[in-house]
Parts: sequence; C-alpha cells; structure tokens
Amino acid sequence: MASSRSLNGGSLSLPSQRLLALAQQLSHYKPPPCSSDADENKDRTIEEATGKVVSQVGFQESATPLAQNPERFRPRRAAVLICLFEGDAGDLRVILTKRSSRMSTHSGEVSLPGGKAEEGDKDDTETATREAHEEIGLDPSLVNIVTVLEPFLSKHLLRVVPVIGILNDKKAFKPTPNADEVDEVFNAPLEMFIKDENRTEEEREWMGEKYLMHTFEYEAENKKKYIIWGLTAGVLIRAASLVYQRPPAFLEQNPKFKFPKVVDKTTVMR
Repeated sequence: MASSRSLNGGSLSLPSQRLLALAQQLSHYKPPPCSSDADENKDRTIEEATGKVVSQVGFQESATPLAQNPERFRPRRAAVLICLFEGDAGDLRVILTKRSSRMSTHSGEVSLPGGKAEEGDKDDTETATREAHEEIGLDPSLVNIVTVLEPFLSKHLLRVVPVIGILNDKKAFKPTPNADEVDEVFNAPLEMFIKDENRTEEEREWMGEKYLMHTFEYEAENKKKYIIWGLTAGVLIRAASLVYQRPPAFLEQNPKFKFPKVVDKTTVMR
C-alpha cells in the first residue's frame, strides 16, 4: 500500500491543518485483500480498447466473483487518481476530466485521470500519477499519495485501483490537458457523492441480478454541466464515504454476482 509521502521528493507548500488531518486519517486505511495478480493471462479477450478508464459500470472487487475465484480469471490492471485539494470555500474537491470529443469511444464522458498499468510501472501509484501527468499535466511531485482503495471491476472486467492523493498547493497545478485524450479539466466537491442531491438512479440487470447505477449532475461556477456516472461515480462514492466517514444518504445496491461459466467478450455489464 502507498504511504503518506511526496512523490519524487518534490517540495510542497505547507498544507492546511485540514489536509494534514486528512492525510493522517487516510494513511491508516487498509483496503481489504484482493485476488492475486501473479501470472496474469496476457492473452485474455476482455480488455478496454484504448487503455483508458472511462465511465463504465463498476463495483468493488470484493462484491464480485473474483474474490472467491481468483484462479478462474485474472483481469488486466489499471489505476485512477483521486486527487483532492482544498477549495477556496474550505471544501474538499476532486480533479476530474472530460474525455476528448475526438475519441472513438465514450467521447465526452467524465472520468478520473488514469489508465492501464504499463510494464515499467512499479505499482498502482506510479500508474495513476503517470497517467495523470500524461493526461492533464499534473506533476507527480505535487501530489502527496496517502492510500489506495479496494480495486473496482469495470464493465469489461478491468481491475481498477483508486489511488488517493492530496494536492497541497493547488496554485502550483496549471492544467495542460492532452488534446488527444482530454477536452476539459475541472473539479467538483467530493461530498456531493454521498449526498442524495442532483442524483438519479437506474435499475439495471447483469446475468439475472439487479443493481443500481448512480448518476450525478454537477453544475460548475461557469454554468457548465457535467454528468458523472457508472464506475467513476462508484469510485467517488466509496472515496467520499471513507473521507467523510459516513455512508451515502442513498442505497447503493450492488448485484449478487454469480461467476459465469465462460468469461469472454460478451461478459459485460449492461
């Protein structure tokens, strides 16, 4: 698990007492153990096409069959960065991106910075911060990594590890989005993801089991509106619950999974 530290030894401005307390709180969090990653099957057929983690349906891995059947399926690993900072009003905010309209799939969707692990990445922290630097120009030395959350399983059975980092000096971050991947960089209040406001839910079904897909609508100060749903919403619900130490004010309702006899490209959430 990642410890509380400043990546690459970079210098940071002095954090507020709230951010110091948050870093201390989160550094003690221990995610539940997940299935083994050894000897991943490199010839698997289920894989996100672009290497990016988009706003698909997703669930905590412990709620899925992988926790009970680690030998039957080894998914490809990815990581996303939940980068938190203190807003001007003193609230905790999270950095998000709007996917480029040029992308052939999932264009214009909101996601956290992140993507698939590459061979040179030593851990999930490096994957998340490398991807954030490539996508939005966030220097890893500005981010104080405090913990990682339990992996989530994406629509296409991609294992996504959320990495929580704190941006102490928000003024030092000047977003430079990669135009091929990102149209916009914006931020939203983290607490909104455990409030029952500006939220809708839709009951869906996968392999005969029902679950709720949550969608949040956020209007920024510039009056732009963003829709945050699926995997991204699920990750942020979990992160907000941990940070604020209370459950969401609504029912999450994950499905009661049954492991499929055959895992192939048709085994996706709908």
